[in-house]
Amino acid sequence: MSTVNGGISFWYGQEGAPAPREPLPGDTTADVCIVGGGYTGLWTAYYLKKAVPFLNITVLEAKFCGYGASGRNGGWLYNGIAGRARYAELHGHEAAVRLQQAMNATVDEVLDICETEKIEADQHRGGVLEVAVSPAQLSRLKEFHATEAAFGERDRELYGARETADRIRVTGAVGSSWTPHGARLHPVKLVKGLAAAVEALGVTIHESTPVTEIKPKHAITPYGTVRAPYVLRCTEGFTASLAGQRRTWLPMNSSMIATEPLTDEQWDSIGWEGRETLGDMAHAYMYAQRTADGRIALGGRGVPYRYGSKTDNDGRTQPQTIEALREILVRFFPQLAGVRVDHAWSGVLGVPRDWCATVTLDRSTGLGWAGGYVGSGVATANLAARTLRDLIQQDSGQSGPTDLTALPWVNHKVRKWEPEPLRWLAVQTMYAAFRGADRRELTGHSAKTDRVATLADRVAGRH
Repeated sequence: MSTVNGGISFWYGQEGAPAPREPLPGDTTADVCIVGGGYTGLWTAYYLKKAVPFLNITVLEAKFCGYGASGRNGGWLYNGIAGRARYAELHGHEAAVRLQQAMNATVDEVLDICETEKIEADQHRGGVLEVAVSPAQLSRLKEFHATEAAFGERDRELYGARETADRIRVTGAVGSSWTPHGARLHPVKLVKGLAAAVEALGVTIHESTPVTEIKPKHAITPYGTVRAPYVLRCTEGFTASLAGQRRTWLPMNSSMIATEPLTDEQWDSIGWEGRETLGDMAHAYMYAQRTADGRIALGGRGVPYRYGSKTDNDGRTQPQTIEALREILVRFFPQLAGVRVDHAWSGVLGVPRDWCATVTLDRSTGLGWAGGYVGSGVATANLAARTLRDLIQQDSGQSGPTDLTALPWVNHKVRKWEPEPLRWLAVQTMYAAFRGADRRELTGHSAKTDRVATLADRVAGRH
């Protein structure tokens, strides 16, 4: 059996595409119009409707709910947030600690809502294990672990080689850091369940309705215009397709593979009984999970960016990217050298110029947006949605400021990306530098981070 390439994602290969919802029938009005039917848009609709049941909320989705990153990601529900170090610089350490605490609580929030709404998304709270497989990675791991503790994560644990192998037997692993603030889940089951919960509350979802332009109080589509006091842009990696947004967030490409189901003997040789999500300390890092049906789903950057901020065609992935991901799989678990890769796919995630996730409501125009999650969106989208809810309730006079509206990522301003071809050249050069640094670190014996990677991080503005 050959590898299925594309078809949106392996998760849709299991679940099948959802039954289509009707497109927008023509011009209409709403109290809140949400552009984008992924996690951010659906969570925002959910929390707003729960808070103010009489609100008329319309969600507009270009394809179908979960077509983008929400239906293609690695299923990591965890407490990472892009830009925390930058927010500590701008607003002080304690403000960044509050942001981290909010992210820790968000993992619980998502799992609690899944239970409340009876959303079965193969969720398993095993935490997140990040491993080091070279001296340089081990130095970064220890620094990372100390930094997380400094931001209040006192329940994080640092392991040596033997303790790491007791959890997951990654070949060559010399240490790891584990946090309980993480869970594995099935992305599509979550997005389908969330969309159904939103509709059950009375929110209107129109699919096959691409928004071409967002203006104050207007969301413009080929089928008509939705007029609303609040228009919220929740388009993450697809933001560049909107008029005037080409350089707002860069659509970074990420690719994944899923193996055939492993045998009991293979799992015995690997361990992984805790079903932790698995990452590493490489510069071009990998991420993986043990799926509910006994596969390994593993991802990495692949071809990081397409010229002109273009996005992929239904997840199709280049053969060399599939092979590169397979090489990571076999390097981690050599006993899986003969295992078949059943599915490969790709998707895009939103990257701001300063690599900082943001949530914003412009009170003068009623325009709001959230995103720029840089690959940490499964949980961050939920925190963003609750924050948008509070910002709208504050703006409309229904409530005052809240703990969420005071977090440092609220209303953060980011400059635009450089025009082409500078944008393309910069991203290609940066990831070539990261991959080269990873190769040198794996074959070398230095405990210091490769200088080229340090320089690339500094030039990119990546913290």
